[in-house]
Amino acid sequence: MFCYIEVQQWGVIWCLDNMSLSSVSDASGCSMIAFLHTGAAKFPQNLLSRSRQAVSPLFPAGVLKGFSSIVSRKLASHGFGASMAAMSSFPPQRYHYFLVLDFEATCDKPQIHPQEIIEFPILKLNGRTMEIESTFHMYVQPVVHPQLTPFCTELTGIIQGMVDGQPSLQQVLERVDEWMAKEGLLDPSVKSIFVTCGDWDLKVMLPGQCQYLGLPVADYFKQWINLKKAYSFAMGSWPKNGLLDMNKGLNLQHIGRPHSGIDDCKNIANIMKTLAHRGFIFKQTSKPF
Repeated sequence: MFCYIEVQQWGVIWCLDNMSLSSVSDASGCSMIAFLHTGAAKFPQNLLSRSRQAVSPLFPAGVLKGFSSIVSRKLASHGFGASMAAMSSFPPQRYHYFLVLDFEATCDKPQIHPQEIIEFPILKLNGRTMEIESTFHMYVQPVVHPQLTPFCTELTGIIQGMVDGQPSLQQVLERVDEWMAKEGLLDPSVKSIFVTCGDWDLKVMLPGQCQYLGLPVADYFKQWINLKKAYSFAMGSWPKNGLLDMNKGLNLQHIGRPHSGIDDCKNIANIMKTLAHRGFIFKQTSKPF
């Protein structure tokens, strides 16, 4: 039995077949037997050992070792810049990309109504490497309550000058769609999902403000992963204090300022990467609209 691994558009799969070495070469003439040297993730160790023993006599000394750099270049050509060691440290996720989102909105004590989004950040997280590949970040001009309250500024760090003259929510949503298209996220073959710290952002805040303003909600905002639920599934405890508890539970340093939308996104991404390293597979937690 001969084993080989094949690089496809969205990742790496390994296969077993009885074919000969000559039929396992790709278009560049580089045999996928290179992966036998790297010890790809989830490859059964007994088969890996047997395959190496069977194949080694067919290659001059050092040839298999030289294939590692070829494999890394082939992965890079498919959009994966991480090393093979990094790639093999993560289990395969169900999504090509995770879109980490965390709104900040107008607020006061007692709460004002309606609340309006004033910070709209998204981090595009590669589902294979769990690294940030792209960032969307805009501040939004509130229209119902255009003047930020002292409580809001103290909580979020957002001052009046950061929202004055900024695009409206409608304009920001149009730019989000343009960014999604530019990043290839609207391609039907690309699986992506939003990730939030709780259900409030996409279950309450965005649809509520869109309804108030008479704006449609794009379908891609209608399914998401609640990181609190994912963390509780992985760790067996509910993070009552959100990101602070999750960082503490995973021995992670908190990044930036609490209640800064973009900093909260960075913390969410860091927590996701840590859970993925531990073998956690992220799944949609929201119910269909």
